[in-house]
Amino acid sequence: MVILGIDPGVATIGFGLIRAERGKNTLLQYGVITTPAGIPLSRRLLQISRDMDELLTRFKPDEMAVEELFFTKNITTGISVAHGRGVILLSAEKAGVPVFEYTPMQVKQAVVGYGGAEKRQVQLMTQRLLGMKEIPKPDDAADALALAICHGRAATSLLNTERTFDPNKYNTT
Repeated sequence: MVILGIDPGVATIGFGLIRAERGKNTLLQYGVITTPAGIPLSRRLLQISRDMDELLTRFKPDEMAVEELFFTKNITTGISVAHGRGVILLSAEKAGVPVFEYTPMQVKQAVVGYGGAEKRQVQLMTQRLLGMKEIPKPDDAADALALAICHGRAATSLLNTERTFDPNKYNTT
Protein backbone atom coordinates (compact mmCIF):
# COMPACT_ATOMS: atom_id res chain seq x y z
CA MET A 1 0.00 0.00 0.00
CA VAL A 2 1.29 3.47 -0.89
CA ILE A 3 0.67 6.01 1.87
CA LEU A 4 0.99 9.78 1.63
CA GLY A 5 1.63 11.40 5.01
CA ILE A 6 0.79 15.09 5.31
CA ASP A 7 1.86 17.54 8.03
CA PRO A 8 -0.62 20.36 7.41
CA GLY A 9 0.10 24.07 7.45
CA VAL A 10 -0.15 27.17 5.30
CA ALA A 11 3.44 28.42 4.96
CA THR A 12 4.96 24.92 4.88
CA ILE A 13 3.21 21.60 4.32
CA GLY A 14 5.28 18.47 4.80
CA PHE A 15 4.67 15.40 2.68
CA GLY A 16 6.10 11.91 2.87
CA LEU A 17 5.35 8.97 0.64
CA ILE A 18 6.06 5.38 1.69
CA ARG A 19 5.15 1.88 0.66
CA ALA A 20 3.96 -0.15 3.65
CA GLU A 21 3.81 -3.93 3.43
CA ARG A 22 3.33 -6.07 6.55
CA GLY A 23 5.65 -4.20 8.86
CA LYS A 24 8.16 -3.11 6.21
CA ASN A 25 8.23 0.53 5.15
CA THR A 26 10.00 1.73 2.03
CA LEU A 27 10.71 5.41 1.41
CA LEU A 28 9.41 6.63 -1.95
CA GLN A 29 9.57 10.45 -1.73
CA TYR A 30 9.39 13.33 0.73
CA GLY A 31 9.55 17.12 0.78
CA VAL A 32 7.54 20.24 1.44
CA ILE A 33 5.03 22.47 -0.25
CA THR A 34 5.71 26.11 0.55
CA THR A 35 3.70 29.24 -0.05
CA PRO A 36 5.19 32.73 -0.10
CA ALA A 37 4.68 35.01 2.86
CA GLY A 38 2.91 38.29 2.26
CA ILE A 39 0.34 37.09 -0.25
CA PRO A 40 -3.35 36.84 0.66
CA LEU A 41 -4.45 33.69 2.47
CA SER A 42 -6.84 32.86 -0.37
CA ARG A 43 -3.94 32.72 -2.85
CA ARG A 44 -1.87 30.58 -0.50
CA LEU A 45 -4.78 28.15 -0.16
CA LEU A 46 -5.19 28.00 -3.94
CA GLN A 47 -1.50 27.16 -4.30
CA ILE A 48 -1.78 24.43 -1.65
CA SER A 49 -4.78 23.02 -3.52
CA ARG A 50 -2.92 22.95 -6.84
CA ASP A 51 0.19 21.42 -5.31
CA MET A 52 -1.82 18.78 -3.44
CA ASP A 53 -3.71 17.92 -6.62
CA GLU A 54 -0.36 17.48 -8.38
CA LEU A 55 1.02 15.26 -5.59
CA LEU A 56 -2.08 13.09 -5.58
CA THR A 57 -2.11 12.78 -9.38
CA ARG A 58 1.61 12.10 -9.67
CA PHE A 59 2.01 9.55 -6.87
CA LYS A 60 -1.48 8.02 -6.75
CA PRO A 61 -1.40 7.03 -3.07
CA ASP A 62 -3.79 4.36 -1.86
CA GLU A 63 -4.43 6.26 1.39
CA MET A 64 -3.46 9.47 3.10
CA ALA A 65 -2.53 10.11 6.74
CA VAL A 66 -2.99 13.64 8.08
CA GLU A 67 -2.14 15.06 11.46
CA GLU A 68 -5.19 16.10 13.45
CA LEU A 69 -5.34 19.75 14.33
CA PHE A 70 -3.68 20.37 17.66
CA PHE A 71 -4.08 23.76 19.33
CA THR A 72 -1.36 24.81 21.71
CA LYS A 73 -1.02 28.38 22.88
CA ASN A 74 -1.35 30.31 19.62
CA ILE A 75 -4.95 30.03 18.42
CA THR A 76 -4.27 32.35 15.45
CA THR A 77 -1.69 29.90 14.07
CA GLY A 78 -4.13 27.04 14.72
CA ILE A 79 -6.84 28.75 12.71
CA SER A 80 -4.43 29.35 9.84
CA VAL A 81 -3.36 25.69 9.88
CA ALA A 82 -7.04 24.70 9.92
CA HIS A 83 -7.57 26.59 6.65
CA GLY A 84 -4.69 24.72 5.02
CA ARG A 85 -5.82 21.42 6.47
CA GLY A 86 -9.30 21.93 5.01
CA VAL A 87 -7.85 22.42 1.53
CA ILE A 88 -5.70 19.30 1.97
CA LEU A 89 -8.69 17.19 3.03
CA LEU A 90 -10.74 18.53 0.13
CA SER A 91 -7.99 17.65 -2.36
CA ALA A 92 -7.88 14.07 -1.07
CA GLU A 93 -11.66 13.76 -1.25
CA LYS A 94 -11.71 15.07 -4.84
CA ALA A 95 -9.02 12.53 -5.77
CA GLY A 96 -10.91 9.70 -4.07
CA VAL A 97 -8.07 9.01 -1.63
CA PRO A 98 -9.24 7.81 1.80
CA VAL A 99 -7.97 10.01 4.65
CA PHE A 100 -6.97 8.79 8.10
CA GLU A 101 -6.22 11.23 10.91
CA TYR A 102 -3.80 10.82 13.80
CA THR A 103 -2.94 12.88 16.85
CA PRO A 104 0.70 13.73 17.57
CA MET A 105 0.56 11.30 20.52
CA GLN A 106 -0.65 8.45 18.29
CA VAL A 107 2.19 9.12 15.84
CA LYS A 108 4.79 9.11 18.63
CA GLN A 109 3.34 5.89 20.04
CA ALA A 110 3.41 4.16 16.64
CA VAL A 111 6.88 5.30 15.62
CA VAL A 112 8.78 5.35 18.93
CA GLY A 113 6.61 3.23 21.20
CA TYR A 114 5.99 6.07 23.66
CA GLY A 115 3.32 8.75 23.25
CA GLY A 116 5.38 11.32 25.14
CA ALA A 117 8.48 10.94 22.95
CA GLU A 118 10.53 13.99 22.03
CA LYS A 119 10.57 15.27 18.45
CA ARG A 120 14.23 14.19 18.02
CA GLN A 121 13.36 10.62 19.05
CA VAL A 122 10.60 10.48 16.43
CA GLN A 123 12.98 11.81 13.78
CA LEU A 124 15.68 9.26 14.65
CA MET A 125 13.21 6.36 14.56
CA THR A 126 11.77 7.61 11.27
CA GLN A 127 15.31 7.65 9.86
CA ARG A 128 15.97 4.14 11.16
CA LEU A 129 12.65 2.63 10.06
CA LEU A 130 13.08 3.97 6.52
CA GLY A 131 16.79 3.08 6.28
CA MET A 132 17.83 6.67 5.64
CA LYS A 133 21.43 7.86 6.04
CA GLU A 134 20.33 11.10 7.71
CA ILE A 135 17.33 12.46 9.57
CA PRO A 136 14.83 13.73 6.99
CA LYS A 137 14.79 17.51 6.65
CA PRO A 138 13.01 19.84 7.02
CA ASP A 139 11.05 18.97 10.17
CA ASP A 140 7.70 19.20 8.36
CA ALA A 141 8.78 16.48 5.92
CA ALA A 142 10.06 14.31 8.80
CA ASP A 143 6.70 14.73 10.54
CA ALA A 144 4.86 13.73 7.37
CA LEU A 145 6.98 10.58 7.03
CA ALA A 146 6.26 9.71 10.67
CA LEU A 147 2.53 10.11 9.95
CA ALA A 148 2.83 7.76 6.98
CA ILE A 149 4.68 5.20 9.12
CA CYS A 150 2.03 5.51 11.82
CA HIS A 151 -0.71 4.80 9.32
CA GLY A 152 1.28 2.01 7.71
CA ARG A 153 1.53 0.27 11.05
CA ALA A 154 -2.18 0.71 11.71
CA ALA A 155 -3.29 -0.21 8.19
CA THR A 156 -1.14 -3.31 7.76
CA SER A 157 -1.68 -4.68 11.25
CA LEU A 158 -2.89 -8.26 11.35
CA LEU A 159 -5.48 -7.07 13.88
CA ASN A 160 -6.90 -4.63 11.35
CA THR A 161 -9.17 -6.94 9.40
CA GLU A 162 -11.99 -4.52 8.72
CA ARG A 163 -11.19 -1.10 7.23
CA THR A 164 -14.61 0.54 7.28
CA PHE A 165 -17.39 0.67 9.83
CA ASP A 166 -20.80 -0.47 8.66
CA PRO A 167 -23.38 0.59 11.28
CA ASN A 168 -25.99 -1.73 9.76
CA LYS A 169 -23.79 -4.72 10.51
CA TYR A 170 -24.11 -4.07 14.23
CA ASN A 171 -27.75 -2.99 14.26
CA THR A 172 -29.65 -5.48 16.40
CA THR A 173 -33.06 -3.80 16.23
